[in-house]
This record gives sequence, structure tokens and C-alpha cells, in this order.
Amino acid sequence: MFIGEYTYSIDEKKRLAIPVKMREPLGKKAVITRGLDNCLSVYPVKAWEALVEKISKLPLSGSDARGFTRLMLTGAMEVTLDNLGRILVPDFLKEYAGLNKKVVIAGVNDRLEIWDEAKWKEYKNKTEEAGGDIAERLKELGI
Repeated sequence: MFIGEYTYSIDEKKRLAIPVKMREPLGKKAVITRGLDNCLSVYPVKAWEALVEKISKLPLSGSDARGFTRLMLTGAMEVTLDNLGRILVPDFLKEYAGLNKKVVIAGVNDRLEIWDEAKWKEYKNKTEEAGGDIAERLKELGI
């Protein structure tokens, strides 16, 4: 399980170091793809395979299912952590997420999310302000 948030920089060669605490559960190879809310998601291979299995069961007749499948799968790339625990962030994914030099790596259960630092602060502030309302809506789910 991934938890916590860490601020890092993308270097001039488009490499991003993964926090030390997250490297072992992530593994030597992972999958990076477009995430929701204009961030990037990084999955350990097994978690990625489980997500792909769920996606493969979506009905092709539904436009939302087709759109979600395309969003997640067409932007996916396998990445390998180098000896210093860095991954290469492809240009098209950096552009999708609007990543600048400073980014936040957030642990979100089965995946990492990579956010532009300014976008993360904005999203987090908005979510924190609405925390009570969100919890109220989720009570039906037993949370």
C-alpha cells in the first residue's frame, strides 16, 4: 500500500526519483499512465494487470467505457527504475499532467500519483475544504 506525499523535481533528462519508501512495493518495473484529475498514475505491474482485467470487462458498446479504456491504456508505458530509483517521464505524459520541474508524488493505496506541485496544492486545498461534505456523501458506502 502506498501512502504519503513527497515533493521532488524532474531533472533536465526527464527523470524523476521515486521516494525510497515506495521503491520496494513498486518493484523494478512499473506502468505509468494518465491518471484522473490531470495527474499521472504509476502502478506496480500486478496492480496494473488487475486494473486492466477490470477494464477489459467494460462493455464496448458504452462510450464512457470506451473513453475510459482509451484514456488509461493508450497513454500507458512500462518504466524501469534505474539504480538510483528514477523513472523516465515521457513528454506526452508530462504535457497531459502539466508537470513543471517541481512535482508531488502521492501514495494512493495501490498506485502513486504524480502531480504538478501547484496543481496538487490547489486540488488538496479544495478537497480539504470540502472534506465534511465529501464524508457525508460517502456515508452510504460505510466510510
